[in-house]
Amino acid sequence: MTTGMVLGKFMPPHLGHRYLVDFARHYCDNLTVVVGTLAAEPIPGQLRYRWICELFAGSGVEVVHLDRELPQEPAEHPDFWDLWQQALLPLVPSPLDYVFASEDYGWKLAEVLGARFVPVDISRSVLPVSATLIRNDPIKHWDYLLPCTRSHFVRRVCVFGPESTGKSTLARDLADHFRTVHVPEYARTLIETQDGRIELEDIARIAQGQSSSEDALAAAANKVLFCDTDVLLTTIWSQWLFGECPAEVTELARRRDHDLYLLTDVDVPWVDDVARYFPEQRRSFFDSCEAALCRSQRRYVVLRGTWEERFRVAVDEVDRLLASPIGIASC
Repeated sequence: MTTGMVLGKFMPPHLGHRYLVDFARHYCDNLTVVVGTLAAEPIPGQLRYRWICELFAGSGVEVVHLDRELPQEPAEHPDFWDLWQQALLPLVPSPLDYVFASEDYGWKLAEVLGARFVPVDISRSVLPVSATLIRNDPIKHWDYLLPCTRSHFVRRVCVFGPESTGKSTLARDLADHFRTVHVPEYARTLIETQDGRIELEDIARIAQGQSSSEDALAAAANKVLFCDTDVLLTTIWSQWLFGECPAEVTELARRRDHDLYLLTDVDVPWVDDVARYFPEQRRSFFDSCEAALCRSQRRYVVLRGTWEERFRVAVDEVDRLLASPIGIASC
């Protein structure tokens, strides 16, 4: 029975990593994948460990998490290789037959662990991608991302504003245009089951339902996810309806940001239904929405004009978002 090891940061895991691990598990009988992480790295180590566990569940691969604060380059510490040897040997089978890698460090690492080095794709000719390229521009390299990681990188766009300003229709139309999915307004789902009634105790349920729906649908999104409202808007509704907002909802709104907000103006006709409340106060509600976006420094653009004009501006703004780094709107 032969044994092997793959060591990586997997920040994030991508098709090249899957090829490396699949190559290794077909080459040897027992494979251990070591996910090495540092606390200061941009993608949490525990998340990367969960991703690798999910990717290779049921394949016979053993996945272990090495979260010790070890030097990352030989120049950082005189005992670099000794430290890595001491950290890795307890985690891998003994004796260890093979070390698999698509990096040149594999030669020395295999020597230190008493194993033979098996180079896999050193030239990156099989799958020309790296985790650095993906982190720098995940949308450009979307096709190299693995399905379990995509929800972490998907751009989230929130259609935000007063009632009866076309938010739901716009979210659906944008999702169709960009061949992705949209998150419906959970408040409507709940309120319609209660014949239009809403109480203060419902606010936390609405906030949790909205955020849960968004996180569930992010995994199905194609580069961008469109959200019909968000928890920040829930806090505004709570203040308008009840004069207060539960502290846990305010905190949830603070933690959950979106990459872009499309703020819909009130220059369109009012359409009445069971889940709408303030036909005469839409302008004031719009002002509350814009003030909340500015206070929390969210990136936003105001949509005005005909439905066609709003849609055209929204598409242009989303295209710009997908093609450039994310910034903060000036207020």
